Amino acid sequence: MLSLGVLYLFAVLPVAVVWGRAYAILVSVASMLAFNFFFLPPRHTFRLEDRENWFALAVYLVTGIVVSELARRARRRAAEAEQREREEALLAELSIALLQGEQLTEGLDQIAAAAARVLGVEDARLALTEGARAAPGETALPLEAGARRIGTLFIPAVAKPERSISARFLPAFASLLAVAIDREALEREALAAERLRLSDSVKTAILRAVSHDLRSPLTAIRVAAESLASSALHLSEADRRRQLETVRDESRRLDRLVANLLDLSRLQTGVATPRRELVAVDELVGQALAALGGSVPGVRVELPAGISLVEVDAVQVERALVNLIENALRFSPAGEDVLVRVTTSSTEAVVSVEDRGPGIAEPDLERIFEPFERVAGDERQGTGLGLAIARGFTEANGGRIWAESSDRGSSFMLSFPLTPAVVPAEA
Repeated sequence: MLSLGVLYLFAVLPVAVVWGRAYAILVSVASMLAFNFFFLPPRHTFRLEDRENWFALAVYLVTGIVVSELARRARRRAAEAEQREREEALLAELSIALLQGEQLTEGLDQIAAAAARVLGVEDARLALTEGARAAPGETALPLEAGARRIGTLFIPAVAKPERSISARFLPAFASLLAVAIDREALEREALAAERLRLSDSVKTAILRAVSHDLRSPLTAIRVAAESLASSALHLSEADRRRQLETVRDESRRLDRLVANLLDLSRLQTGVATPRRELVAVDELVGQALAALGGSVPGVRVELPAGISLVEVDAVQVERALVNLIENALRFSPAGEDVLVRVTTSSTEAVVSVEDRGPGIAEPDLERIFEPFERVAGDERQGTGLGLAIARGFTEANGGRIWAESSDRGSSFMLSFPLTPAVVPAEA
C-alpha cells in the first residue's frame, strides 16, 4: 500500500514545473494528507495506528518538496537559457548588421523593439543623441560602454525589467552600438578623405592640362599673331592665310578645351542637370556635325528610314557626340572615314561612332572613360576629358555609353530609351 504513495509525486512534478515551488509544497502536503486519509489505516481519518506510517509520510513529504525544488530549478534554468538565447540572438543580429555595413540610424526603431523583447517590456525607444530626455510615462536606461555614454533606452515607467537581465544585457548592447557608431564615423571620415584625395588629383590633373594643353594653342596663337603684326616680316598672301588659319584652328581648339574643363567641373559638382525635351536622333547628329564646322571631311552618316524621338537635353547630348566624333577623327588614319550610324530597336536608339584606328586593348575599354585617362602609348594631342564628359552627359540623360574594339578599329555607342511615338519620314 505504501508503494502507492509514489504516484502522488506525479501530481507534484507538473505543479512545480508550471507554477513553482510554493504551490508544489502545498500539493505535497495535500498529497500526504490524502494518502493518509484514503489508504492508511484507520481509513477516512487522519489518525495513524502504525508509527512506521509516520516515517513513510515524512519521507513522501520530503521527497515531494525536494522534487518540487529540483523541478523549480530546472524550470528557472530553462527560462534563463531562453532569456540568454534572446539576448544572444539580438546581439548576433546587431553584429551581422555591423559586419555587413548597414547604417545604424536607419534601423533604430527595429533595434529598440528587439531590445524591448529581450528586457521583457512592452515597448522601448532608443536615442543615440546627447541630451535626450524621457517623455512623460517613460523611464531612462543609460547605455554606457565603459566610461563612455552611448545613448539612452527609454522604456515605459510601469515596466520593471529584471535587474540581472539589465545588468548583463545593457553593457553588451551598448558596446555593440558603440562599435557601430565608431564604424559609421570612420566611414564618413574615409569618404571625406577620399573626396579630398579625388579633388586633389583632379586639381593636379587640371593644372597639368592647363600647363601643357592650354599653353600649346596659346603659344601657336601668339606666334601667328606676332608674325602677322610684325613689320619686319614680309609675308605672302598664302603665308598670311596660313597664319590666320592657325589662329582660327587653335582658337577653336582652345575653346573646346576650356568648354571641356567647365563641363567636367559641372559634372563633378552635380550641377549639370539636364533639361530634357523631345528631339529627333538625326537632329542630334546634325547639331553635333554643325558644332564641328558643318560638313566635316572624313565623316559619313547613316540614318534609319524613320525619325526616332528621344527625351534628352539636346545641348548635353550634342557635346557628348562632338567629343566622340573628335576622338574618332584624331585616331583615324588618313584616307579612312569615321562612320556615324544610327540604329533603332523597339525600345532604344543607338548612335555609334566607328573609326579605323589602331583599336583599344580590352583592359582599357572601361578605363578610358575616366577623366584624364589616355590609351597606353597614345602620343596624340588630347587632355583625356572628352570620353569622360561624354559618359557623364550620357548617363545624366538616362542613357548608356560603352566602347568596343577590334583589329579593324574602335566603336563608341550611345544608347537612349525611345519615346512611344515614332514619326515616319516624309517622302
